[in-house]
Amino acid sequence: MSAGDPAGQRPADAAGQRPSDAVGRRPPVAGDGRPANGAAARASRWRRRLTRAAVLGLAGLLLASLPWLWTTTAARGHLYGEADAPAADVVIVLGTAVAADRRQPGDRLAGRLETAAALVQSGRARVVLVSGDGGGTSGDEPAAMTSHLTERLGVDPRRVVADPFGLDTYDTCARARDVYGVERALIVTQSYHLSRAVTLCRHLGLDVDGVTARCAGCGPVLLVGKAVRDYFASGKAAWDAVRGRPPAVSSPADPAVEDALKS
Repeated sequence: MSAGDPAGQRPADAAGQRPSDAVGRRPPVAGDGRPANGAAARASRWRRRLTRAAVLGLAGLLLASLPWLWTTTAARGHLYGEADAPAADVVIVLGTAVAADRRQPGDRLAGRLETAAALVQSGRARVVLVSGDGGGTSGDEPAAMTSHLTERLGVDPRRVVADPFGLDTYDTCARARDVYGVERALIVTQSYHLSRAVTLCRHLGLDVDGVTARCAGCGPVLLVGKAVRDYFASGKAAWDAVRGRPPAVSSPADPAVEDALKS
């Protein structure tokens, strides 16, 4: 300290600051009292994490959707309405729930049977192969289907063949080929299920075209729910196809379809 300086004061540096001014100075702070640069760093980390999560979620969704995309794209060119369906000797009807009385078909099953009967009556099919679970929780699906076709819809009983071991769509296709010797067929089910059914059958070597079934009692809520269910069911379909699993029930060759075609 020089003699000319006021007592207790230090000289300022060239920038006009005294040494003590810079010693205790803190960086600017954000509104929460934390350093602003720390808040920016945390925000940047969160953005990176959210971006990674979004990318991983999108990749997961795409991966999960691959089986559905397969069943949808592979069926293109093989889906028809009832009015423009091509001809085939055999029409396969996929089973589903029986009504509460355990004897009559439910709304969806009745619609499938009505469509199959119309195909037979118009000459675009000759034999109906009804395939479902003979011991289903709602009742004997093939028995209810056969009864409805022959007693209510006027189909000749000699032209109806029942497979009680079509426990799912894959089994129906595999057994139609291996047990009943079917090579070419139409397959009837509702729109939400049709692409998966056609794709599985064609993957198993059947020359199949799908025909959209009627569904008078099917409201929009039911159809949306079934479409969502079928989206997830496509994963099992793809897995069955990849590993080439045998049907749950194996049976010897049955000439019933061939005999019906001769009648």
